[in-house]
Amino acid sequence: MGTLRVFMVQMERKPNICAIPAHTVSNGSGERERHFSNFQTLYFLEASDGEGRGDTEMMQQETAPVPDLSKETKQPKECFLIQPKETKEDATKTRKRRKKKITDVLAKSEPKPGTPEDLQKLTKDYYSSNRSVIELEELNLPDSCFLKANDLTHSLSSYLKEICPKWVKLWKKHNEKKSVLMLIICSSAVRALELIRSMTAFRGDSKVMKLFAKHIKVQEQVKLLEKRVVHLGVGTPGRIKELVKQGGLNLNPLKFLVFDWNWRDQKLRRMMDIPEIRKDVFELLEMGVLNLCKSESLKLGLF
Repeated sequence: MGTLRVFMVQMERKPNICAIPAHTVSNGSGERERHFSNFQTLYFLEASDGEGRGDTEMMQQETAPVPDLSKETKQPKECFLIQPKETKEDATKTRKRRKKKITDVLAKSEPKPGTPEDLQKLTKDYYSSNRSVIELEELNLPDSCFLKANDLTHSLSSYLKEICPKWVKLWKKHNEKKSVLMLIICSSAVRALELIRSMTAFRGDSKVMKLFAKHIKVQEQVKLLEKRVVHLGVGTPGRIKELVKQGGLNLNPLKFLVFDWNWRDQKLRRMMDIPEIRKDVFELLEMGVLNLCKSESLKLGLF
């Protein structure tokens, strides 16, 4: 009967280096087995037929690497990163520069009454980017079209009485619809209501109309202007401009145009400090107001 013998040899992966066992452990039966890490195992099978002849066959099997238990596992060490101290120069570079708001500038400045020169200068600044020198000269208004400006001592009624002492005779002669004799332009609907309440002593029995967009549609205002005679209008430049566009308001009978120039809102802005209001004002001036001023049939006032 033939026999089969198995020979096992472990060799390191690296060539020409002897295999050295990593550690020895007990297999539980008293014998000690050697465990190798990072070695490959060679099995030699020798079979014999009983007559001494045998064939040898080599089998190779790779063993998985076994961790070296003799070495102690290293515990992770704590590492502290020390940040460099920020210098004054770095602090000034990273610090953002705070933008100056118009509120900050106006809060420090003393209130000054508006003058006709202020309106002339604003007009040139507004049109300087898209108008030629000759066109800018044509925008200059004659001094005769300006009324006396408010010196910050007047109420609205006292100021209007000063610039228009014959108001009663004037409004009694006015019977043309879709027009007004006096326009007072301000920055908001709330401010318009304040002005209407503060001018009771001046207006008397003349008819006053609110010309702003808050809670009032344009078509409703157009119908009211067509139905009745209005002597005095108080409102915002945007709505007045829209009424002129739609033909609901004719500017030719207009005699007085007063700007609420010196009043400041909660942010200390005057009406001409607000870009949207300023844009609407200059567009309104181009819709016939400048020509009326040059013909001296219309007077401008800065309250």
